[in-house]
This record gives sequence, structure tokens and C-alpha cells, in this order.
Amino acid sequence: MASNPRWCQPVRIWREYFHSWAITHEPASQMLASVMFDLRPISGDTSLYGPLQAETLENASKNSIFVAHMIANSLKRTPPLGLIRGFATMRSGPYRNHIDMKHHGVIPVTDLARIYALQGRITHVNTRARLLAAQEIGVVSQAGSRDLIDAYDAIALLRLQNQATMVKQGREISNYLAPGDLSDFERNALRNAFIVVRTMQSAAGHDQRVLG
Repeated sequence: MASNPRWCQPVRIWREYFHSWAITHEPASQMLASVMFDLRPISGDTSLYGPLQAETLENASKNSIFVAHMIANSLKRTPPLGLIRGFATMRSGPYRNHIDMKHHGVIPVTDLARIYALQGRITHVNTRARLLAAQEIGVVSQAGSRDLIDAYDAIALLRLQNQATMVKQGREISNYLAPGDLSDFERNALRNAFIVVRTMQSAAGHDQRVLG
């Protein structure tokens, strides 16, 4: 992305970008806003970023329509929970009977953390740091934050362990995991993690309060 001319712009243009995304309630704008809220300076004059981030968070958090759209966008990816303590695995294709641990495991938590960061004007871009900061300022309850962090850790760990197994077996690395390959303990842990995420998504969907 750093080599894309569209993103190699002065602060003035970036300010216009964020303003445009906040007032244009389209899927593309929501996607770009979600990604760009995770910006962080890595080189050059890093002092350019602080004021832009503070201004962007303040303006966006006050825009209730924008926040509502961001919340709705974050709820499009849900944990793959099925009926009767099972998982909603893929029904066809090369990954039949698998679940996508990235798009339906890690990303739903990442999206929730983005929403909390927006509501609380939190400057952290790391998911765990955002969840901890959201707890400290009361955007999310202490119990909710702790449960979500534990769920995030459980999902991320099983994803990495599954990928490590793929490497050992000489298979192409992917984000797809077959629940049938897990032990009973691991399946229960993963399901409980997904339940936590779904519960927090439900809470976010019902409480679209923006901090003043």
C-alpha cells in the first residue's frame, strides 16, 4: 500500500480522505475507513500523524451515522457457530467441512476493537491494546474485555497451530481449519471463544452509543 500513489499524499489530502469516508456511507468507504483507522507511522516525520489521528478520531466519533455504519459493517462477519454445539463449516469446495479462522475468527474481534477505539477515541492500533484501553475508559465492561481478549487469544493460537501443522506436513498454508482435526477440549475451547465474540457483537449491535 505504501507504493500506491493514491496513499502517497500530504496530510491535507489524507484529511480530505477521512472526511469523505465519514460522510459517504457506502461499502467501499466503510472498508477503507476500517483499514485506514489502523494506520501507524513507521518512518519519516512521524509527528505528521499524531494530529491527523486525533482530529480524525474526534470527528468520526461524533458522527453517529458513521459510527452506526461502522458497527453494522463490523457485524457482517460472524463466528461460524452451528446448531447443537456444532460449527457452521463450509459445505462445498476444496475447504469443505472447514472454517475460515481469519475472516470468521480473528477479524470479527479486530472489527469490534476498531469500533471500541472509534467510540473511545483510542489511539492504539493493536487489537489487544485497544481492548485493554476500551476497558479502562469504560467503552466496554471489564468482564467483556477480558472475555474477548481470551477468546481472541484462543482463536489466534489455534489458527497458528493449524498453520504450523501445515508447514510440517508440507502443505500450502491457509486460514482454513477442520474442526474434526481438533481434540474435544480444543473444539470446546474454540466454540466457547466464538460464543463470546457473537455475544459481544450482539451487544455492539444493540448499543450504538457514542461517547461524547
